Amino acid sequence: MGSRRSAWLTPVVVVLLGMMATASADARGSKAPSPPSTSPHVGEPLTDSSEEQRALSDHLRARGAIFYGAWWCPACFQQKNLFGKEAGNSLPYVECDKSDQGRQRCMAAEVRAFPTWDLKGKPRLEGVQNLEELKRWSDFPGTGRAQRP
Repeated sequence: MGSRRSAWLTPVVVVLLGMMATASADARGSKAPSPPSTSPHVGEPLTDSSEEQRALSDHLRARGAIFYGAWWCPACFQQKNLFGKEAGNSLPYVECDKSDQGRQRCMAAEVRAFPTWDLKGKPRLEGVQNLEELKRWSDFPGTGRAQRP
């Protein structure tokens, strides 16, 4: 009976020790959780885009606006979701936490909150912005002050 017990016990102990070593190394070496490969809750908008949402996304990109965010940020998910799938995925987005290059770019831009919107000549916007605010901020056609009644 002793040899049968050691026949299955040894592999179990090896697996458990490997799991403990991996967990210990992860706890010491990781700064943030790794991004999942695919998940609709990590910034993938859930609804289809309207023509107006696509037009605003195109306008923001054409004007040189930049939307800084992070894959794990619920507010960034909310911001993208306001644009719908197609427009949300075509926003001028900079991911601040998946790569060293993105982290360095966001540090150089002095991003302190997510989401952050930048556009040359305009005040920086921090936090989730509704589409009407982004239209006014970016001078989207038809939203200028002179055109209001």
